[in-house]
Amino acid sequence: MSVMDTDRWLQKLRNNPLKVCDRLREYFPGVTTIEICQHLTMHGMYQPPLKEEKVKKLQKNDVWGIVRGLEYKLRKKWSGPDIPIFIFPSDSRNQELTRHFNGKSGLAFVDKLFLFVSEKNTENDIRALFIHEYNHICRLTKFKKKENDYTLLDTIILEGLAENAVFECLGEKYISEWATYYSDNELKKMWKQFILPSSQLSKNKQKHQQLLFGRGFYPNMAGYAVGYFLVQQYIKKNDTTSEELFGIPPEVIAQVHEDEDIND
Repeated sequence: MSVMDTDRWLQKLRNNPLKVCDRLREYFPGVTTIEICQHLTMHGMYQPPLKEEKVKKLQKNDVWGIVRGLEYKLRKKWSGPDIPIFIFPSDSRNQELTRHFNGKSGLAFVDKLFLFVSEKNTENDIRALFIHEYNHICRLTKFKKKENDYTLLDTIILEGLAENAVFECLGEKYISEWATYYSDNELKKMWKQFILPSSQLSKNKQKHQQLLFGRGFYPNMAGYAVGYFLVQQYIKKNDTTSEELFGIPPEVIAQVHEDEDIND
């Protein structure tokens, strides 16, 4: 199934996201069109009005072709699943998206993937986004734990694995800016002070998101940055690669010892 022709959808329906999302209902059993639209918008999908020029620019940049070619290579490299991939413009008014994610975003489910991209993103920006998000898909598939049961530790390792895959495939230049915010010593302190004591927080808790994104009084993008740091440290100590990490429990990657209290 792979990359869907959402550019054709946008040519006709770009200023009516509800009609766009109505085409997605078969991929979200039991979920209404409005709920789909709200969820995608919350994670970075564009909001109308959307100029035709933006869609044409994405087509000119061959975004769909770039993802299609890379999807084939990564699916073979990582023995990943063949899932539908939906590409839409990102929300240019979303300041968090612009500030921390270079105007692009993704949303990975175990059986489908959404990419939200800006016409300003380069080819390697698109590659980095897809590598990160498709790595999520492979982790969700190979690490046998329901996503609804994920804890903060599960989530930060998920993000760390994905960003490490970007590092391995494209190099340091294309890792996310948040991966460079802190020194190793700062990250060690953040791990012990903020993340470790709350590592078993379920993903539906508000504090989970606060720690993950560094909202409120927590360091900016704390969970993301610590997750990447932990994965990098594990790889250095164990001389392993992304492909070998998909099924490894987060406690092993984070090297959380039995005598440490990881309960909140």
